[in-house]
Amino acid sequence: MKDEDGVLAALLSGSAVGGVAITGAEALRIPAVANAVRVISEAAATLDIRIMRMGEDGVETEDRDHPIGVLLRGDVNPWTSGFDLVRDLTADALTRDWGGLAYVNRVRDELREVVRYQPAAISVQYDPWTGEPTYRIDGRVVDSRNVLHVRGPFDRSPLTLAAEAIGVAREMEKHAGNLFRRGARPGGILRSPKPVGDKGVKAILKAWRASQEGGENAGRTAVLYDGMEWEQLALNSVDSQFLELRKFQILEIARAFRVPPSMLFELDRATWSNSEQMGREFLTYTLEPWLRALETALGRALLSREERQRFRISFDRDDLTRADLTARATAISSLVSAKVINPNEARTWLLELAPYEGGNAYGNPHINPNEGGVLEAEETPPAAEDHDGTE
Repeated sequence: MKDEDGVLAALLSGSAVGGVAITGAEALRIPAVANAVRVISEAAATLDIRIMRMGEDGVETEDRDHPIGVLLRGDVNPWTSGFDLVRDLTADALTRDWGGLAYVNRVRDELREVVRYQPAAISVQYDPWTGEPTYRIDGRVVDSRNVLHVRGPFDRSPLTLAAEAIGVAREMEKHAGNLFRRGARPGGILRSPKPVGDKGVKAILKAWRASQEGGENAGRTAVLYDGMEWEQLALNSVDSQFLELRKFQILEIARAFRVPPSMLFELDRATWSNSEQMGREFLTYTLEPWLRALETALGRALLSREERQRFRISFDRDDLTRADLTARATAISSLVSAKVINPNEARTWLLELAPYEGGNAYGNPHINPNEGGVLEAEETPPAAEDHDGTE
């Protein structure tokens, strides 16, 4: 395989590949980038959104009937669901420097819908000293209280910060494409014992390409004439590292988006144990910061200042931390036995099952399963019978 584009030689020699930076939709055509964006945005969107109410006793409970929760769990406007809104806002924050923007439409202070405008219609500018944003829709300034804004750190998206690494991956994709577009042929050179001239070279190349190049001609027998010889070319050190370089760029993209390589299907060093650990790290160090950014942005835009003192918007993380059925059953049994939760709490909170009568009692079912797990205080062991040694 010849390095016709000079990409691999430049990479291995340490010299820069000019003009490899990439932005926008072109970057999403690279599978590793598109997969990283989907893993984060879709994972966030699949979580159930809850409206938590702070009681007078300081205990939080979920308000399933709150209109904002009903809106976000259903359709935020006639053509967009709550799932689509969260997914697209997160994807925008991952790929655009200004983040994800949506307009909160209120009529007489009543929330009616949330509309995610196309990037050409909505924009944001920041004060150079205070960083206060100014939002415009179609050139018209709108109140910041009516804009839902999700963005990442550094005032730059991960895609922009990793533009060079993603660009190198694109160049290697183009190199591989050129190889298979032109190179469905033996890797070597033709030698002629006599001069053939410019016209002869053109005629030879035309005949060779017609019979050998292209996927439909793969494997055909080459016919040589006028004493010409075929010389096979061996792979050099640059060519032999092409696959390793492509895998390294996948790792670079994974680092840029803080996604475990196994989630981008780079499984060379993945095992059962470290894949599970990387999954936990993804929840803690990658997804959790984005969930917090979404929660604060939704709360600021959808709840008034007074409402935020009593309510907060939360994503239910339990769906992402569920283990397999056996491990989950063991954990639930341990919590019920330790009287941390009662059976009905386990059924409704962890298993999404209906409660049953008597299931609100805290007890250990392993002590007295016939009494619902509660050992009554008046129960005493039977008195020992006296024996005098005679029958």
